[in-house]
Amino acid sequence: MIALHDCPRTTLISFSGIDGSGKSTQIEMLSSRLKENGLRVVLIRFWDDIATMTILRENAGHTLFHGDKGVGSISAPINRRDKNVDTWLMTVVRLFLYFVDAISVRVAVEKALRSRVDVVIFDRYTYDELANLRLRNPVIRAYVNMIMRIASKPHISYLLDADPAKARARKPEYPLDFLYTNRQSYLTLSELVGGMTVVPALAIEDVGHIILQRALETVSYRTPQRDSRGLSSSNDAEIERADLNARQRGGADF
Repeated sequence: MIALHDCPRTTLISFSGIDGSGKSTQIEMLSSRLKENGLRVVLIRFWDDIATMTILRENAGHTLFHGDKGVGSISAPINRRDKNVDTWLMTVVRLFLYFVDAISVRVAVEKALRSRVDVVIFDRYTYDELANLRLRNPVIRAYVNMIMRIASKPHISYLLDADPAKARARKPEYPLDFLYTNRQSYLTLSELVGGMTVVPALAIEDVGHIILQRALETVSYRTPQRDSRGLSSSNDAEIERADLNARQRGGADF
């Protein structure tokens, strides 16, 4: 098993938040800026690349709970019935699925670290599943801690806060009352797991500035400088010192 500190060249960044919080927009902006700085960036989409049994899960929400499929838009709002279904039976199912997904996350993380790219960005992460659980329950909180030990934390975990009403206007898929509950669950989760960077609901450009600044601070410590031929000019000792400085300054989460 590869530990995060064993690959100082690769920075793992995740984006989480309620639907409509602006994750896709900010991921695209950050990815473009990092590439402009000469960094190699890879995007991993949680639902497409990591989550298990996705077809079965979507069909279950449609068949069992009569929810709509697909992605909602302003011109074509939908009513999904999946993570907003809160019953103890569904909680038991989620506990199993999230455990399997956590293993899948770990595999994806190790593969990403072996790739030796500069930055790997996760569009959603384990956090976005755990936020669907009853986090006030002590048994669930213990489960969350176990799952995070399996999945591990990225070096930077952005939680994009958002006004639920505005978020739903951008992406009308779930009832407004659920979005308010879900937002609070994310905030509770950030306190429970620690290390998440909660970005307040600001203008798109202001949010992007906060995200870019935090990312560049961390990546600059973890990625060795390259010469004009694209070759690393830092030796292993320099990399280790940079990695130690990053941890001392709080530039990365381990």
